[in-house]
Amino acid sequence: MNESVFDKARNSEMQYGEIYFWTATIRNWHSLLMAENYKEIIIESIRNLSQCGLIDVFAFVIMPNHLHLIWRLNKLNGKESPKSSFLKYTAHQFKKMLSVSGQNALLKYKVDSENKNYEFWKRDSLAIILFTKEVALQKLTYIHNNPLASHWNLACSPFDYYYSSAPYYERDEKNFDFLKDLLLEF
Repeated sequence: MNESVFDKARNSEMQYGEIYFWTATIRNWHSLLMAENYKEIIIESIRNLSQCGLIDVFAFVIMPNHLHLIWRLNKLNGKESPKSSFLKYTAHQFKKMLSVSGQNALLKYKVDSENKNYEFWKRDSLAIILFTKEVALQKLTYIHNNPLASHWNLACSPFDYYYSSAPYYERDEKNFDFLKDLLLEF
């Protein structure tokens, strides 16, 4: 019997200097990112990594339980990848915020592991290299339309959702200083 496509591990490896569509998901699909303060942790981490020249960010959307980025990793952050730095920093900040809000909220993310007590991000994030302008534009459209999906219904139009790069591309709004124009890369 052939192994199902759905049983295969997702490709999470990324090469430096290449542009990727990347998805990270909160463990067990919990809607941790519904609250703005958790979204702001993500923005802060992206901004810091970008300002240090470790990443270039071309597009993003932060959804209630996952995020999508179109980005490029430029160089290591010390001994770890910028992707690892992002996941580690945001998880640490999530833990701090949940610790203050009460133990029950933090228990959702408790794990039985030798190297950690809590896990916020699902392992094996998805990374798809963007070889062509056509694929890049398809992923850009997908990212920007994500908040409009009927099961989310977070906005009426892509550029009305704040935690997205759609206003940057559609209205030239500079809400996030780390964004670079994807169209200039192809």
